[in-house]
Amino acid sequence: MVATFKIAVLGAQGVGKSAIVRQFLYNEFSEVCVPTTARRVYLPAVVMNGHVHDLQIMDFPPITAFPPGLIPLCTLQEWADVCCRGLRSVHAYILVYDICCFDSFEYIKTIRQQILETRVIGTSETPIIIVGNKRDLQRGRVIPRWNVSNLVKKTWKCGYIECSAKYNWHILLLFSELLKSVGCARCKHVHTTIRFQGALRRNRC
Repeated sequence: MVATFKIAVLGAQGVGKSAIVRQFLYNEFSEVCVPTTARRVYLPAVVMNGHVHDLQIMDFPPITAFPPGLIPLCTLQEWADVCCRGLRSVHAYILVYDICCFDSFEYIKTIRQQILETRVIGTSETPIIIVGNKRDLQRGRVIPRWNVSNLVKKTWKCGYIECSAKYNWHILLLFSELLKSVGCARCKHVHTTIRFQGALRRNRC
């Protein structure tokens, strides 16, 4: 049976969430920034441990807060919003920030904390990878890389990768590491090896 791994991509406006996804899927980059206003779902496939697995990559617009586990009446309308649909049922999260924008890092810091606070007790941990995008603009960095990496890996216990969607640098590595994390969480005793299936079924998006 083909397993489907659901991945949510979250981040503030303009950090390059969609650019990362499109570079991964289509090997393309546009200088024109088009804000994401609605959830976008992509359905590529990979070969992992000798088996084909479908991915469901969900590119979300910026959200004001992560949907809570128990829905009080005041948040029922927000939960029904299609923009938040599927956020709590994913197998992994990619939280993207712009290395040149401090506020975008504070945004993913808040979202990560909310994910942890709303996680259902007794369930397995959902992997979270923090991604610093726009590495090509290294000179404009606002927080030293070592500081972020140390905080994310040692304190948050999350994966950390820096990439450049513009130059397709570390994009494949990002998704490779993410799928390894998902594989290790669901099959702890299996060493995950990944091969991407052809052109990632571009016509399925």
